[in-house]
Amino acid sequence: MTETGERASPDHLVVGHISKAHGNRGELFVWPLTDSPAVIFAPGRELLLGDEAGARAADGATVEVESARAFKRGVLVKFAGVEDRDAAGLLARHYLLLHRAEVPPLDDDEVFYHELLGMTVEDVAGGRVGRVREVFETEPHHLLEVEGEDGRMRLIPFAARIVREVDRVSRRVVIDPPAGLLDL
Repeated sequence: MTETGERASPDHLVVGHISKAHGNRGELFVWPLTDSPAVIFAPGRELLLGDEAGARAADGATVEVESARAFKRGVLVKFAGVEDRDAAGLLARHYLLLHRAEVPPLDDDEVFYHELLGMTVEDVAGGRVGRVREVFETEPHHLLEVEGEDGRMRLIPFAARIVREVDRVSRRVVIDPPAGLLDL
């Protein structure tokens, strides 16, 4: 947290989770945690290895993408120097991180989910609803967990029909909730 109570922007962003070894030639199944897997997992890209909690590995280990291809709902990635299933297995259950400066820029209507944490949530009339505590990636829409002034937690769909504005500068989310949503 900064002196003003805002969350400091991280130096590195989590871009994938290594699930498990795939096959016998060192490939790994990676769950992409990015909207741009073809860019992030491009051959030659160096990624930081994160620990099982998503923090940068204490030894600062990196891996270099040798090849990547779409597979089911993820990506099969081959890293340089990882030649067999045993070597690949050592990387399983770790996160992959990318330095913030290397992350493709966002469009004007996009936001990193970590930026939403701590933002004030207001309704379109200016009434305060609470603060974003968590973002849950669910289908069909992600959910904002918002803690109200009364301590109650509310789940608000992060959907265009409800979220009218995300102001990254003033750190506020403006919603137009359907009748009864805030009463749940």
